[in-house]
Amino acid sequence: MSFFFGMFVGLTIGIGLIVAFARYEKIRSSRRAHLAKTVASFVRMTVQDSRKILPSQFYPPWVVFSQRQKLSCIHHINKLSLSLSHLTWLNLQLKKIWPYVNEAASELIRTSVEPIIEQYTPAILSSMKFAKLTLGTVAPQFTGVSIIESESDAGRITMELELQWDGNPNIVLNINTRLGVSLPVQVKNIGFTGVFRLIFKPLVDQFPCFGAVSYSLREKKDLDFTLKVVGGDISTIPGISDAVEDTIRNAIEDSITWPVRKIIPILPGDYSDLELKPVGTLDVKLVQAKDLTNKDIIGKSDPFAVLFVRPLPDKMKTSKIINNQLNPIWNEHFEFIVEDASTQHLTVRVYDDEGVQAAELIGCAQVALKDLEPGKVKDIWLKLVKDLVVQRDTKNRGQVQVELLYCPFGTESSFKNPFNPDFSLTSLEKALKTVNIETGPADLQRTTSQRKRDVIVRGVLSVTVIAAENLPAVDFMGKADPFVVLVMKKSETKAKTRVANETLNPVWNQTFDFVVEDALHEMIILEVWDHDTFKKEKIGRCVMTLTRVILEGEVQDSFELDGAKSGKLFLHLKWSPQLVFRDA
Repeated sequence: MSFFFGMFVGLTIGIGLIVAFARYEKIRSSRRAHLAKTVASFVRMTVQDSRKILPSQFYPPWVVFSQRQKLSCIHHINKLSLSLSHLTWLNLQLKKIWPYVNEAASELIRTSVEPIIEQYTPAILSSMKFAKLTLGTVAPQFTGVSIIESESDAGRITMELELQWDGNPNIVLNINTRLGVSLPVQVKNIGFTGVFRLIFKPLVDQFPCFGAVSYSLREKKDLDFTLKVVGGDISTIPGISDAVEDTIRNAIEDSITWPVRKIIPILPGDYSDLELKPVGTLDVKLVQAKDLTNKDIIGKSDPFAVLFVRPLPDKMKTSKIINNQLNPIWNEHFEFIVEDASTQHLTVRVYDDEGVQAAELIGCAQVALKDLEPGKVKDIWLKLVKDLVVQRDTKNRGQVQVELLYCPFGTESSFKNPFNPDFSLTSLEKALKTVNIETGPADLQRTTSQRKRDVIVRGVLSVTVIAAENLPAVDFMGKADPFVVLVMKKSETKAKTRVANETLNPVWNQTFDFVVEDALHEMIILEVWDHDTFKKEKIGRCVMTLTRVILEGEVQDSFELDGAKSGKLFLHLKWSPQLVFRDA
């Protein structure tokens, strides 16, 4: 009996599974047929149908060509089919005329780039010139195009073309070393991806409707190449490969990378207004860093910072090295020429000095100049990362503090510049010469730097240590006996408050006056200590420049304690200036 019962149950379950599977297949087939009909309907849709379903105000940004379009996405979207055909047509025409472009561009590159290569030739080389230069038979491919509407108006049109090139050029450099050795070095395996910017300006009523076109490498996404000595190995001579590679990259940066632009006149006229010119200065005070990653096995890192707006050797600034310190204080001032505040950045790289070996990168950070309000000092802490482009590293590498002030030319008298000591002196303004904007960038920087060395900011800084709040407990009884040590870093003048016994919220209300001989380069350090009979223990500190109090005259605020788990320090600062000429 049990046998027949089991057979019946098995048959029932089997038939049920077969019926369920058949039903599932029917439903699946029905869904696929419905999906096929839907897809077919979309295929038959016209642009007018799309506009009826989705009004123009709901178009995503890429549909109206505000960003570069990728080929992998374009062919899926009816709206962008025209852009695809344009790129295809453009690449086809470029392929046809490439032999002529190769011949013309090769000579242009030789005549324009060779002087720049000579300018950046390293000391170990006596000369570096092109022995051969052809761009090969493989034409670049345009992979995206866009009109920059925010920078296009009635007087100009700005276009950006994304380009990719894996070429087969024949480039041979004739390199002569200081030792008298001549090396023919071939540049091979060039891979390049970047975005070129074209500016058609001015727009005129005469064919071809624009007077000139300027071009520049707006974004260098990727540039790879290898160096090979013809008939030998370049690695056999130490330092040559790195020197040549750095020279090539510097030449590209200085000759064609934005904001540098090349101008091609189309119609007769004066197009000097399109040339690269300085538009202002960026004052940077490198204040300090904290919680830096330790790169040394024994001891601590020896950090220094490199700052630049354009990554060229003569435009980069380097701070002093602070030995064996993960919380360095630099308090150094640097000045940079700005050529395009809307697109340029300030880059800060912090390294660990390794003596005779190459310095090791701790981290880097970047600030867009467009985020700075002209004439207003911005005090900012920047988080250090491993790579500015690919930010996948979540490791804490520390922070760096900078004070930034962007001053456009022609507006110097409309606001106070605490980095420029003549900002409030009528007599001093008459004594100092006005900067000529037409001066070259190098001469301009020397002139402004000299003017700042001619005067100093002298005065009295009154500091009232009001109180502290929520200090961490350091005693066994859960209390502390805090006091504050005030140190003027440059003059090394010191003062300290009385000890507040057994409290985590001490009140001092003590005022100290410091005669400051050079406020532009001075800073104050306030350290909170715990007093003990046998020893004293540091709780935390505040480090600040005098920039804010010079600007505002009087400041009352709370300041977080660095190096402490918790705690704030309440201060009142007052500045009484006495500006004088620096001794000759």
